[in-house]
Amino acid sequence: MISIIDYFEDKVKRYPNNPLLWEKQQGKYQPTTYRAVNEQVITLAAGLLYLGIQKGDRIALLSEGRNDWLISELAILRCGAINVPLSTKLEADQDLIFRLNHSESRMIMVSGFQLPKIRQIIQEIPLIEKIIVFDETDSLEEKEVLLQEIYQRGTQFLETNSKSVEDRRKEIHYNDVANISYTSGTTAQPKGIMLSHRNYTANVEQAFSYIDIPSHYRTLAVLPWDHAFAHTAALYAFMYRGASIASVQAGKTQLETLKNFAQNIREIKPHVLMSVPAIAKNFRKNIEKGVMAKGKVIYTLFRVAMKYAVWYNGTGNNRGKGLKKLTYPLYYLFDNLIFKTIRANFGGNLQFFIGGGALLDIELQKFFYAIGIPMYQGYGLSEASPIISANTPAHHKMGSSGRTVNNLDIKICDESGKALPPGQSGEIVIKGENVMLGYWKNEEATKETIKNGWLYTGDLGYLDKDGYLYVLGRFKSLLISSDGEKYSPEGIEEAVIDHCELIDQCVLHNNQNPYTIGLIVPNAEKVVQYFKSLSNHLTKEQKLEKTLLAIQEELSQFKKGGKLENLFPQRWLPAASIILPEPFTEANKMINSTMKVVRRKVEEYYKAEIDYLYTPQGREFVSEKNKENLAKYLN
Repeated sequence: MISIIDYFEDKVKRYPNNPLLWEKQQGKYQPTTYRAVNEQVITLAAGLLYLGIQKGDRIALLSEGRNDWLISELAILRCGAINVPLSTKLEADQDLIFRLNHSESRMIMVSGFQLPKIRQIIQEIPLIEKIIVFDETDSLEEKEVLLQEIYQRGTQFLETNSKSVEDRRKEIHYNDVANISYTSGTTAQPKGIMLSHRNYTANVEQAFSYIDIPSHYRTLAVLPWDHAFAHTAALYAFMYRGASIASVQAGKTQLETLKNFAQNIREIKPHVLMSVPAIAKNFRKNIEKGVMAKGKVIYTLFRVAMKYAVWYNGTGNNRGKGLKKLTYPLYYLFDNLIFKTIRANFGGNLQFFIGGGALLDIELQKFFYAIGIPMYQGYGLSEASPIISANTPAHHKMGSSGRTVNNLDIKICDESGKALPPGQSGEIVIKGENVMLGYWKNEEATKETIKNGWLYTGDLGYLDKDGYLYVLGRFKSLLISSDGEKYSPEGIEEAVIDHCELIDQCVLHNNQNPYTIGLIVPNAEKVVQYFKSLSNHLTKEQKLEKTLLAIQEELSQFKKGGKLENLFPQRWLPAASIILPEPFTEANKMINSTMKVVRRKVEEYYKAEIDYLYTPQGREFVSEKNKENLAKYLN
């Protein structure tokens, strides 16, 4: 059993001259080797010791992904301290204040883009002694010091105190807490997940159960580096094989960073990318938009090629088998004519995506498999460091979340905790070295989540006869019908969003009510397009009615007689729906930092609308209330 520092130093010995980090400087990506990173880590750790950091102290880290992020974390850990990684999506409000005060962080390391947030709340985080700023700034305020100065102090400290630096290094134990990683706030207060050094090193070993990454591979880490999935599957997993990690050129806004990402892909030419559904959908939209721009003939050929490739690939594990094998020349033709050009936009080296963070719709999986860059869905959660299962090139089945990783016990349990046989759904429960130590300063929540060493994930799923895990949604947020039947809403909500182009967001509700209801956020862009396409002879009132009828028609695809009627039991579908006056966003706290809807917040905020949908008037979709709310998206 080894600590993260043992693990890192072993990789430095094995791959001293391999690039570990790539960062864009002076307009060009520059590499930093494993040896050079290690030298910076030792110097920065010495600088932190000079500042008086003790074993077990907490240091927060708030920055976009960059070289300084990983070097800072390794330096913090080399001091025997604990990193508290924070999401850059947090605003200068109680969410950020709570994490800093609750973790009792002594210091915070922060990028120039994030510094204004800390300056706004500094009076409310009294335990912070030092703010270590990564970037040059016009002037430093109280408690602030530049990272460069800490490096200088570290160099001086090493000249006279090298033994104390190495003595502290020897004190690190694999069971020490490495991170306190806060949940993204789907509960009343976020919980601080304590992950040990061994949690991480064990999970990296598990990540390679069915996959390998050659040392020359590169990844471009677009996901936030504090994100559990990116942290383990990109940073530490690539380090495991002497491979390298490139950071996306940070912009002043999230939109600017995403624009940089598209350019950075072509520059760094990654071999593997980590993705979440939001990014995957954006990729697909841009690909289809690009093909459509080439004209009707090319787009028609693309559609034909896609339909054929989806059939040829099947569920992945049966790709090209049986009589399909005879049609391979057609697959080869389509690939060279259409798909190869699309892949070139990803740099030309991309072998596959690894999907995580949330459930990835099977249609998206089929799309990327068809163009020759499979998106292998995995499953995990922060409390498990986070990887629990994964599809891989050698072992995959589209629609599933893959096979459980090695050295991990898994069972599917009913509400009483009794293990269920394959094929039956229940709560996913796991045990392994990757399971967290517990929640920071929250014994009650720890006892509820970890029982006899087993982690109760709160997720609903089942294992098939081949050992593939299927995740169906949240076990703890199941909807309950009036007759007590329980069912997961996520699959239905995702299907509504994917098959109804006039709908952007959807939340279902049923808490032992007579029927299920739907809270709908329209796709503003598509609604405006549809509204403008209607005859100018119609009044605004008539156009609003027709637009509502078009949305209703899209929803009716899932009802009896519709083309998607067999997707879900009819009794689970919404019998009444309302158009909401505004979308779910991070700003209104209805979406968390991992882009998941915070169901509890939505239900609290829209309690009046929910109650209204259980009245006779509420069952009328083409209503004054819906017309009024829809009109807000047209302004």
